[in-house]
Amino acid sequence: MSKLGNLGARLHHGEVGYDFIKNRKIWYGISILITITAILGLAVRGLNMGIEFQGGAVFTTPKHMSASVAQAEDFAHNASGQESIVQKLGDGSLRIQIAGIETGKSDQIKEDLAKDLKVNPEHINADLVGPSWGEQIANKAWQGLAIFMILVVIYLAIAFEWRMALAALVALIHDLTITTGVYALVGFEVTPGTVIGLLTILGYSLYDTVVVFDSLKEQTKDITRQTRWTYSEIANRSINGTLIRSINTTVVALLPVAGLLFIGGGVLGAGMLNDISLSLFVGLAAGAYSSIFIATPLVADLKELEPQMKALKKRVLAKRAQAAAQGEPLEAESDGVTAGDEPEDPEDATPAVVGPRNQPASRGRGRGRPSGKRR
Repeated sequence: MSKLGNLGARLHHGEVGYDFIKNRKIWYGISILITITAILGLAVRGLNMGIEFQGGAVFTTPKHMSASVAQAEDFAHNASGQESIVQKLGDGSLRIQIAGIETGKSDQIKEDLAKDLKVNPEHINADLVGPSWGEQIANKAWQGLAIFMILVVIYLAIAFEWRMALAALVALIHDLTITTGVYALVGFEVTPGTVIGLLTILGYSLYDTVVVFDSLKEQTKDITRQTRWTYSEIANRSINGTLIRSINTTVVALLPVAGLLFIGGGVLGAGMLNDISLSLFVGLAAGAYSSIFIATPLVADLKELEPQMKALKKRVLAKRAQAAAQGEPLEAESDGVTAGDEPEDPEDATPAVVGPRNQPASRGRGRGRPSGKRR
């Protein structure tokens, strides 16, 4: 077995682990800091909405144009009086996107561009998007997002409980805020592809969260019938038990998205790939973070407020204090027993002896003497 697989097995069985729940205030602080930065980015810079949302025109020139992207940007600015986005396509044609212009001005802009680029106006293709259509697209996007959130909360409340549904909702809002904040800070254009990417990352984030919640639900059955672990400790075991799985799925999902973003959009210059790849890349990373560091610790905090969990914590701590006073090993350090399966015999809680199986125990006879016949 590889080192990573061995580590995953040890994490799953609780032999090793990191205390995520104990250090939850650190993760909350980091998330609050990142979220505030994202909100400031949205408030100061705002989102660079594409023409699909605010209306405008897209002009496509004939193939093999001699004009550069910088020259085309100057021509478009002179013709429209506004900033434009110019992309050189693989066949040598230019895609000139001008947002916020009235459809009535498109014919004059087309004539001016044809004159500056020295081509026939009939050879320039113009696609117009009205602002009312863009507004409808934006409203549909918000409606889809709201419906998705409501369905997620209802499903999680039925499958698990309302505290887990609330924690998952907070994690999803956390991921959305960070992703949109990055878009504002970077200045990438927001298109329908961006909206598709945002809805996709919500699914990935929810998947990682549900995996941890399912493990937590299984391990906390009949939790009040034992005095070995508190709810927070079992929640921490659930995170560690699914940690390697969450890391593997996130890395596997991030690799192709990183190829789209850095190679397709950065190296090859396919700018349209940036619309969906950036939202996927940031959202997948934020989703993996929130499922481990935000959602499950928040569930533990909410559950620890229940009277039953408070009483359980008192019993667990009292039993550990009694065991410590008597010099007995703490039960929370033993492994192999889940909630509700506390052994009746104290010997069942003792750790197994490490060593080869079927090896007889040493009786101490002749210890320290040289081998050979006794004289």
